[in-house]
Amino acid sequence: MRNLILFLSTVVLFVVYTSVFVIYEGSRGIVIQFGKVKRDDANTTVVYQPGIHFKIPFIDSVRLLDARIQTMDDEADRFVTSEKKDLIVDSYVKWKIENFEVFYLKTGGDTLRAEALLKKKINNGLRSEFGSRTIAEIVSGERDELMEEALIETSKSASDLGINIVDIRVKRINLPNEVSNYIFARMRSERHAVAKEHRSEGREKAEFIRADIDARVTIMLAEAERNLRIVRGQGDAEAAKIYADTYSKDPEFYKFLRSLDAYKVSFNNKSDVMIVKPDSDFFRYLKETNGKK
Repeated sequence: MRNLILFLSTVVLFVVYTSVFVIYEGSRGIVIQFGKVKRDDANTTVVYQPGIHFKIPFIDSVRLLDARIQTMDDEADRFVTSEKKDLIVDSYVKWKIENFEVFYLKTGGDTLRAEALLKKKINNGLRSEFGSRTIAEIVSGERDELMEEALIETSKSASDLGINIVDIRVKRINLPNEVSNYIFARMRSERHAVAKEHRSEGREKAEFIRADIDARVTIMLAEAERNLRIVRGQGDAEAAKIYADTYSKDPEFYKFLRSLDAYKVSFNNKSDVMIVKPDSDFFRYLKETNGKK
């Protein structure tokens, strides 16, 4: 009798143990009964929330599904722009299960299979967005708009898998070597054209400045020459007046001054040699103090 009670107790404990299952926080559970998803009276899939639940032993099996936000960060892929140029795009996706019934039926509850199917849809969405833009548009500032439109487009198709796309982000965009060479050559050509234009404008401005300065210098030299002639003319006129006044007052003294000027100019340099007759009139004021012969 004691053995029977012990046996029955063991059987009861085993049945209870196999009938209870626990859904932990961050997960959801679906019960598979006779190979089909268990449904309620309204023919809706029963999704078990976190907590302790019961099932029929040996008939029901529980599949746990992760309800948290997942990150799919795969290898970089190649996309083609509207210019038919390739880009190597590295991106990641944040997603979570929205419809557990659809997700299980489409993927069997396999996360890897779900991400493989999701990757195709995301690549199609990104390929469409990259294909409608040029490299300059993608790099210069339309990346946020591209990701927003890709998120909207992918979310529509991902709903078929019972998945909600939370976010799509492009981490890095690289250019293949052939495209990099094309971009660098184009940038170099544009910079050469800009430099050539700046040099041409600089030469034009330099010629204008040089011509303006030359004109100003010519005008200044002409004005200086004119002023010089005016001053020289005034000086000559004043000198002539002084000489005329001197001559009118004392002609002999005027001649004496003129002779002194002639002596000064003639004997200014010691190497100068003058050959004249001793009785030349040139030395009349050196012979006689009164200036008479």
